[in-house]
Amino acid sequence: MNNNSITFQKDLLGVQDDLLRFAYKLTSDREEANDLLQETSLKILDNEDKYAPDTNFKGWTYTIMRNIFINNYRKVIRDQTFVDQTDNLYHLNLPQESGFECTESAYDLKEMHRIVNALPREYKIPFSMHVSGFKYREIAEKLGLPLGTVKSRIFFTRQKLQQELKDFV
Repeated sequence: MNNNSITFQKDLLGVQDDLLRFAYKLTSDREEANDLLQETSLKILDNEDKYAPDTNFKGWTYTIMRNIFINNYRKVIRDQTFVDQTDNLYHLNLPQESGFECTESAYDLKEMHRIVNALPREYKIPFSMHVSGFKYREIAEKLGLPLGTVKSRIFFTRQKLQQELKDFV
């Protein structure tokens, strides 16, 4: 093991308490926070070669955790969502159940829904379809939009979510 790797592991151990607090802010549940911390730590160790020395290590680790949290959120939404097959897409991607019965994680899911729902329909609908598992091309076809427009609207919505989640740090 080289010196860089030893330093990397020491840095990771040094931010564990901060990462756990951040995970708890994101999940509002101790058990989920511990799971998120463990998943993040493993991802950080797996990606040690991608870390650029002399950059903000703590910021890098927070970004990894935030991205894992958002991806897990996307999976939850996808699992709770049915695909509307009606011609006018009236019920487009409404959750079958709200998923807010669990009060520990309700705040964060509500907050994420609030952020997405506050956006104009032209951003909200493609993003909802994307987190439900539709591919960019399928979204473009269903909504009659150019592929680049769909990609940029989904990217904008993800950026907005990440920006709003920065307040958790």
